[in-house]
Amino acid sequence: MSFDKAPLVRPFAGMRPAPGRADEIAAPPYDVVSTDEARAAAEGKPLCFFHVSRAEIDLPPGTDPYADEVYETAASNLKSFENAGALVRDAAPCFYVYRITADGKSQTGVAVS
Repeated sequence: MSFDKAPLVRPFAGMRPAPGRADEIAAPPYDVVSTDEARAAAEGKPLCFFHVSRAEIDLPPGTDPYADEVYETAASNLKSFENAGALVRDAAPCFYVYRITADGKSQTGVAVS
């Protein structure tokens, strides 16, 4: 392996819930719930992140979760969260360190662009 061709990683300006809004937005990971479970969890919660991560919940039942319209809906919903001030973009690019712990095991990583 040649290190002069190593991939370049860059920081990015991420988005996070506005102060005091995390409880309105937080949702479990998209891949641990079914479409029906996500739809039920997001009912009456217009800022639940399932409207982005499982955007098929905002389309007719039976919509293919991989259809282009699902991705278009997710993008539109994400933009509306930002426009409403519920999600705010960091002012400067950053590296984001995270740690996930489940079943007594932890994984630490860095989110980059």
